[in-house]
Amino acid sequence: MAYATTTQVPVERSRAEIEQLLARHHCTKFATGIDHDAHHATVQFFAHNRHVKFEITLPDPRDPKYKQIKNRYLQRTQSGVDKLIAQDTRTRWRALLLVIKAKLEAIESGIATFEDEFLAHVLLPNQETVAEYIGPMVAQMYETGRMPVGRRLAAGEVVDGD
Repeated sequence: MAYATTTQVPVERSRAEIEQLLARHHCTKFATGIDHDAHHATVQFFAHNRHVKFEITLPDPRDPKYKQIKNRYLQRTQSGVDKLIAQDTRTRWRALLLVIKAKLEAIESGIATFEDEFLAHVLLPNQETVAEYIGPMVAQMYETGRMPVGRRLAAGEVVDGD
């Protein structure tokens, strides 16, 4: 990761900045959460009549890359591992703030629409994001070089759930 790799900004401040940014852009129902067992964090909010969800993977202390010192056969102490994990966590939260800020700025500046910027992160009724739902289908289309069987939708057309 290249962005904010040496940041000293606490995670709590980054989370607060994300919430303040969302509030300034008239997003509502925002929440942040961390699942320490699964090593991921979630930011959710409501905007443009859509629920939006971002998830970031947090560092896993069991990952051997945190123990090994680069280009050496030495191992880090637990306090050294803890420092690296804390730094990596701060970096990821700052990067998430940057991503959300850039998307909101692009919308506000007229460079892109809400759908352009957030569609992949829109939460569907089955609690999957659009990216999670359609990603495997897109991968299959690229692997096979073929579009799925069935008809294409025109703009604004809705498919029955049959």
